[in-house]
Amino acid sequence: MQTTTALPPGQRAVEGFPRFGTHLHLPPPPVPDAPALEVGGAVTMPFSIPLADLGELPRREITADFHCVAGWSATGLRWEGVPFEAFYREVIEPMVEPGATITHVVFGCLDGYRVGVLIEDALQDDVLIAERLDGRPIDGDHGAPLRLVSPQQYGFINAKHLCLIEVHTSAPEDRFVGHRTSELFLRLYARHPRARVWEEERHRYLPAWTVRLLGRAMIGRIMRLSNRGHPR
Repeated sequence: MQTTTALPPGQRAVEGFPRFGTHLHLPPPPVPDAPALEVGGAVTMPFSIPLADLGELPRREITADFHCVAGWSATGLRWEGVPFEAFYREVIEPMVEPGATITHVVFGCLDGYRVGVLIEDALQDDVLIAERLDGRPIDGDHGAPLRLVSPQQYGFINAKHLCLIEVHTSAPEDRFVGHRTSELFLRLYARHPRARVWEEERHRYLPAWTVRLLGRAMIGRIMRLSNRGHPR
């Protein structure tokens, strides 16, 4: 699947793929010896899927751009993994509590980061649970061992180091876990619940142009902290 070459409003293309996130000043979390994906929330019983078992599900490769809410875009990234819709329909949906109507999905990460997504956004056909980037296993900078890829939403939806998926019947509370600096930043930021890049949904309350200005002021620092990740 190939995305358009045009960039969304307020985005600027950069070279490579910088490391992004609220933990730029910290090393990536270590990958467990036996990595697994925990599933919880409105299911009859929480359960775990070893990452090795993902190979039994349908797979897809997409080429897509990554758009950071700060205003930079990494273009032409090639992701491989399991479509989230396939994982949801084949693995999660059969375990949903009888009579429950799922409205949101929460993605939790090894570094403590969590983000909630509307079910209709999570089930878009270009959303992946990705294991590979540009033909190689995803490295620590970009979300090892597993990460969410949602090209039509800003980077803060694209959770790295994925280890937990919860399904909910109402909007979950935004929870901030991890480093104190990260928690403070997320509380002040008030991230938009949908974060659609073509709608410029950058902030829950503020107009997009104000976030653009803040993001542009931060891009240089983000680049220095990320060291541009690993060369592609």
